[in-house]
Amino acid sequence: MAHTAPGAVTRQSYREAMARFGAAVSVVTTDGPGGRRGFTASAVCSVTDDPPTLLVCVNRANDSHAALLANGVLCVNTLAAGQQDVSAVFSDAAAGPELRFTVGEWHTLVTGAPALLGAVVSFDCRVAQVTEVGTHSVMFGEVVAIRHGNVHDALIYFGRGYHPVRRPLPAG
Repeated sequence: MAHTAPGAVTRQSYREAMARFGAAVSVVTTDGPGGRRGFTASAVCSVTDDPPTLLVCVNRANDSHAALLANGVLCVNTLAAGQQDVSAVFSDAAAGPELRFTVGEWHTLVTGAPALLGAVVSFDCRVAQVTEVGTHSVMFGEVVAIRHGNVHDALIYFGRGYHPVRRPLPAG
């Protein structure tokens, strides 16, 4: 087993290690005065349930970053196993904002940020805090509405590829 010496963690060795870290695939969206934007993310995490808060890490070079800050709202749409096409379009830098929203069916919950029909779950949030770390902004979103989807099979990203996670059938 290869080990990295203390102090020798490079950007590339970190990226290789993170490829071994499976994560749910989400599309994070926003809408408001800064425009309707969205991007694919795997850096989403629960923070606390009181008040219900999650975090999203956004590269400041991402074309959605300025809109997220201007709008102050976001919706984390956790993708179902069959929604890899949605992830692909929202992660394509060449796909403009309007093209991205032609894939999937969209509606809104409370904040006006687009929520994806068919997602495993959608968390509608108001941005409560933003912290800058390296190349990214960590946006803390206070959850103001949740929509549970009917599909329970999720999509994860692991080993630089998409993988479905099937919900086990109930015993009996």
